[in-house]
Order: sequence, then C-alpha cells, then structure tokens
Amino acid sequence: MTKKTVSRRAFLMGGAALSGAGLVRAANIKTRPWPGNRDDVHCGIIGYGPQGREITATLARVPGAVVSAICDTYAPMLRRAQRDAPDATRHADYREILDNPDIQAVIVATPTHLHRDIVLDSLEAGKNVYCEAPMASSIDAAKSIARAARDASGQIFQVGQIYRSNPQHRSVFQFMRSGAIGRPAMARGQWHAKESWRRASPNAERVRELNWRLDPELTTGLIGEAALLQMDVAYWVLDELPTAVHGFGQIMGWDDGREVPDTIQAVFEFPSGLHMLFDATLVSSYEEAYEVYMGSESTIVFRDRGKAWMFKEVDSLMLGWEVYARKDRFYKETGIALLANATQLDAQNVDPTEDDPNVETPLWYAMQEFMDNHAFGPYPPAANWERGLEAAAIAITANQAIMERTHKEISPSLYTLD
Repeated sequence: MTKKTVSRRAFLMGGAALSGAGLVRAANIKTRPWPGNRDDVHCGIIGYGPQGREITATLARVPGAVVSAICDTYAPMLRRAQRDAPDATRHADYREILDNPDIQAVIVATPTHLHRDIVLDSLEAGKNVYCEAPMASSIDAAKSIARAARDASGQIFQVGQIYRSNPQHRSVFQFMRSGAIGRPAMARGQWHAKESWRRASPNAERVRELNWRLDPELTTGLIGEAALLQMDVAYWVLDELPTAVHGFGQIMGWDDGREVPDTIQAVFEFPSGLHMLFDATLVSSYEEAYEVYMGSESTIVFRDRGKAWMFKEVDSLMLGWEVYARKDRFYKETGIALLANATQLDAQNVDPTEDDPNVETPLWYAMQEFMDNHAFGPYPPAANWERGLEAAAIAITANQAIMERTHKEISPSLYTLD
C-alpha cells in the first residue's frame, strides 16, 4: 500500500488535499470586527449566580455586547452586580427587563428548573434568547422551550452547549468525521471535582434555593449539571444519538443527608453498537475532566477546555504533517497536538507547534456567536433548540437511570417535537 503524505504547506493552508488525508482543517478563530453601521446589542442577564457572573465578565470582552440590565431575586447578588457592572440597571423581577424595549437579548442563567417560564416569556416579548444548558430539567419543559423557539420566527435562540461554538472542537469534529480515527470502537469520559455542591445561608428558604442541585425533584444530577457539555460533544462527533443508558449512582464522600449521588457511572448505547462509559464524582479531582474516542487507526483525547491530541496505532499510515506537529508525552504514549488555528499562526510567523496565547474560552466563542448572529443573522446557531432538546433528553433520561440504578431506553420521540 502506498503511504499517503501531505506537505507542510498543504497542512497549514488547509488545502483540498487535507480532506483526503483526514486532517484537521484550520478554523478561523479571529474575532469578526463589529460592523461600524451596527448598533451595540444591549443584553439582560437573568440570574447572577456563578454562571451569570462569568457570562457578564465574558461579554465585556465580546465586540458589540453591552450588559445593560441584571436580574436576580437575591439582594446580595444585585449588590455584587452593582460592583461588577455599575452601568447596568438591577432588577428583582425579570419581567422588568423584558418590558424594556432597549434590551434586545437576554441570557438565562438561572437554575435549570426555572428556565421554562423565563425563556417562554422572553421569546414572547420578542427578545433574542441565550439559555444556559441543560435547557430544562424535565422533558415537558424542554419540549415547551423547543416548541416556542421553533415557532419564534426571526428570533435567535441559542443553548449554552458552548463546545459547539468552539473552533478547537469544530476542527477536531471535522477531523474525526473524515475518518481519521478509523472505525470507532469505544469511548469514555469523566468529570471529577472535589467539591460538595452544598451552599450555606442564614436564611432557611434561601438554603433550599441555593441547593437546588441537591434536590432530586429539581436537578438533573451530575450527568446533567456537570457532564452535559462533554456528553454533547460525544454524540456530536460520533454523529449518532444514544438509544439507551444504564446508570449507577451512590453517595461515596458527602454523607450529609443528601439524596442526589455524589458519584455516578453511566454506560450509553449507540445504534452502531458503540458504548460510551462516563463517570463523574464530587469526591475526587483526580485527572479532572476529559473524553477519549478510540478507533482502529487512532485515539483522540479532549481535555483542558477543548485541547486535543491524537494517539496513533502502530499500523496506521503516517500523515506528512506529523513531522511538523507538536508532540506531547503522556506517560508511555506520545500524543500529536491537534491545533485549530495552524493557518493563522503560520501567517503571523508564529510557530504552529506552540499554543496560541490569544485563543479565548469556549464560553467567549459561544457569546461571540450569539452577538454575531444578532448583527449578521438570524441564522441557526450551532447549538439551536434541536440540539438543546437532544441534550436535555439524554441528561434527564440518564439521570433517571442513575437515580434508579437501572437500564433505560431513550425513545427517539424524546429527541423530536410532536
């Protein structure tokens, strides 16, 4: 068999030869200049907990975005909002933001079980909506949101499945879809963090509100509230939705009266016969978070907010660009770094084997897409209502399997609207 190679120039320029060799096409991760004839997008943040605060800080770096209003039902959070965003108005009732005609877009960053009413009201008010993931904590709520988003003609609805907007994930997605790993055989992933999820307050009612993730009636558990973004990448790059899941959950470290497991395992079954094992824990931070996709030609590893490496089988063909690629050692294995922005680095006379210090976070790219869509769209975002419904259905069903320690089929009807 003739060994297929690709020149360094072809690799860096992303030429037509790349698709034949199954290489990563370079992605354009440069910030799109905000058009001079476009007004800024005035945004309202609904929910000013940790995620709402991170979104607010991120929007401050996104061209065209202005945080003009912040809502939270807890007064100390509004006082913090005053310090963080002094020019934004502050509200305890989100409907005041929706009544403001100057607010064009809202970001819903409340606890998951509160999403439905806020999203439905926001769409009805004519706002463009970014809803944090998971989209909802029940199938009924997820379908209500999906239906409203589908029917909101001319409006933007984007779900916070941020890796779909991330250039690094998009590049490796193309790489895997080209057949670079060969025939997929198995996959696994993990999310590990040593934290209790329990939060304290002198107010008993506030304690319940703060600890919604530990309430089995409200939460989607570790698989939904922590691991959903990684699971979303899995069925995206594998190009198939799981048909069943077997779950296990237990309390292994935080024996404080909680009912929601602090340690879980889930095995997802896919139509191709592939299985993915996923585990998550609040008891140990060992190796933190990663996903692994193993195939007959190579294995792809994602970790560290989307960085990726390829580990080749000894009998797989050598690709010409491997000579120039950065190699990182992982115990007894050597991984070839997969970079999304090799073309830009080369044009800037930057060594493409080094990390680009200007690469932003996945959340930044998601916010940029939301703003760009407002300026240049509307067009379907990478994480639209369909992707949000699929992710919610998987997370909700998997959490049920984990809580019941059983096997559950994932009906195709859960993924679609009637």
